[in-house]
Amino acid sequence: MGLLGCLITLSLFLGSWLWLRHSSLVAVRDVRVTGLQGPGAPAVEAALVGAARRMSTLDVHPAALRAAVAPFPIVRDLQVSAAFPHGLHIRVIEQPPVAALAVGGTHTAVAADGVVLGPALLSASLPTLQGGAVAPAGQRLRSPSLLAALTVIGAAPAPMVTDLVRAFDGPMGLTLVLRRNLLAYFGDESRPHAKWLALARVLADPSSAGASYIDVRLPERPAAGFGAGAMPPLSGGTSANASPGEEGASGEQTASGGPQPLGREQGPAEAPSQGSERSGAPAEEVAGAHG
Repeated sequence: MGLLGCLITLSLFLGSWLWLRHSSLVAVRDVRVTGLQGPGAPAVEAALVGAARRMSTLDVHPAALRAAVAPFPIVRDLQVSAAFPHGLHIRVIEQPPVAALAVGGTHTAVAADGVVLGPALLSASLPTLQGGAVAPAGQRLRSPSLLAALTVIGAAPAPMVTDLVRAFDGPMGLTLVLRRNLLAYFGDESRPHAKWLALARVLADPSSAGASYIDVRLPERPAAGFGAGAMPPLSGGTSANASPGEEGASGEQTASGGPQPLGREQGPAEAPSQGSERSGAPAEEVAGAHG
């Protein structure tokens, strides 16, 4: 009798739990969605709220929420937490567009990890990449050169993002074009944060004014290059009577051939003209010079 009583009690408890779990007493009514930005935010929020209100705070299905936002590639992940008895907080982790991929006459936004976001998220501020093929929205690009460029662009500090115009593979490897047609030689996608820091420090140094390109392939020894006929400004403590080549010029650098846009297409030559190059001080020294 004791065992039978325990089984009956357990059955009643389980039945009550199942009833409560799906009852209106714990139904999700108050849905709070955070982390959304941009023009697609209302549609994403509506999809999440609609899916969440078919759940209870004792029976939350994150997989169903992710399925509801699957048509929106900008959503990378969700973090879900229930607040008994009727609350549900959904934090959206986005993968915002960092570049516009141009293939022929087609343009589409892409994220830093190579996921294609579609043309709806394009904006005039996005730098341009040239590609050989456009993958459907939600899929990831496969081109190693495009993925390398996106890794570097995605690591750009916020104040420098608006200065980016486009990226291509050139004689110096991965090359970024900034405003005022300044070239930045990154070489490859390795150590992107260190290279961006070196670039920012060189740009902040008055001696780089008028440079046609900045080489940060070795971030510990960045160099600013100047076109033919353009000499870098004299830094403090430099004699005005110094002859050319004695101060600020470490030699000439030329690049044969034109750059090749990332992907399969080729574009016009943009290699820097022959001129002088000023090797920058190590990043730590530059930082110390500007306090």
